[in-house]
Amino acid sequence: MRADSGGTRKPSCFASWIFRCRAAWSWRLACPSGMVLTRLTAAPERRLARRVCGVVLDHFDAQYSSELGDAWAAVRDILTSPCCWQYAVLLNRFNYPFNLEEALRLRGYRTVFQGSLPHCPKSMKCYLSTTAGRMPSERHQVGNLKKYYLLNAASLLPVLALELRDGEKVLDLCAAPGGKSIALLQCADPAHFGLDQPRSSSQPSVANRYGIGQCYLHCNEYDHLRLKWLMQTLESFIPQPLVNGIKVSQSDGRDVGDAQPETFDKVLVDAPCSNDRSWLFSPDAQKAACRISQRRSLPLLQRGLLRSAIKALRPGGLLVYSTCTLSRAENQDVINDVLNTHSNVIPVDITEMARTCSQDFSFAPTGQECGLLVIPDKGRAWGPMYVAKLKKSWTV
Repeated sequence: MRADSGGTRKPSCFASWIFRCRAAWSWRLACPSGMVLTRLTAAPERRLARRVCGVVLDHFDAQYSSELGDAWAAVRDILTSPCCWQYAVLLNRFNYPFNLEEALRLRGYRTVFQGSLPHCPKSMKCYLSTTAGRMPSERHQVGNLKKYYLLNAASLLPVLALELRDGEKVLDLCAAPGGKSIALLQCADPAHFGLDQPRSSSQPSVANRYGIGQCYLHCNEYDHLRLKWLMQTLESFIPQPLVNGIKVSQSDGRDVGDAQPETFDKVLVDAPCSNDRSWLFSPDAQKAACRISQRRSLPLLQRGLLRSAIKALRPGGLLVYSTCTLSRAENQDVINDVLNTHSNVIPVDITEMARTCSQDFSFAPTGQECGLLVIPDKGRAWGPMYVAKLKKSWTV
């Protein structure tokens, strides 16, 4: 509960959500399922369908019907129907919401990845439901940590593919809006980022306790507005002493490798891409057409970011590349080009990750053992998300 300006008590965002969930659940019990489905989804579907950008959809139809074949029809239906989209709930270990966790379980949510992936730590708790819908987002409040982060569950796959280990230096090269940085901090053991380092009797300070000055996570974002978004995300989920110990920079990602050669054990390149979900709902047709014409230049930028990431990676280190597009030119073709032009980079087989996660995600063939592509499907509306895993060899 919270108080308004008049001193009266109002239900919190979470409490309001629980109330609505209970009401909806009671209604489902009382009414035929078909009637409920029509009542809940028909109006939003009509409203949102008018907002699909025809210019983008026509472009996607031409490209993806060729690249995905028969699978494109089902993917298209999901991408153009936001009422079918699903949202996972990543719990914040730094302000753990025990009551929310219990409420999610009562609502039929279940954990994902736990027990299925050997490198998924117990500290990362993500809940998902097989039904569409989303919880309300929490407001950013200075000094108050949020309890959960809403995300596309497929966006955790690149983070898990990094297989974080204690004491490693990690670079998030294109970090905004910060979701994957938050997930990295949920995954790592506290000692990884200095959270649980014991205080010595001679230095019993908060700074020593949180390992300030030992910046194991470096978040970089070149765009000024997105950098502000990243900073707000970190402040909303991470205790302030730890935020102060995370290095945040505003550099062109293509220059980071030259500035910090062979510095990092793990590098995540969540590259700028033609975000399929977002582009489909572009409000301005002229701007959408301009985006499509500029789309051809994205692979050049993505290859530049990967070349920089390889320079920043120490020999023996792992690099994960990801996008939220279905485009082969921005996914497989970019990775194939890097492998063909860098003799010190080798592909890492991640087909086992796809097999292990096949219960919760639908995958399209990529023709690569080092790459997987999550495609939205009915009841599993996650993605698009392309993930590729590479390793820098010790010899050239």
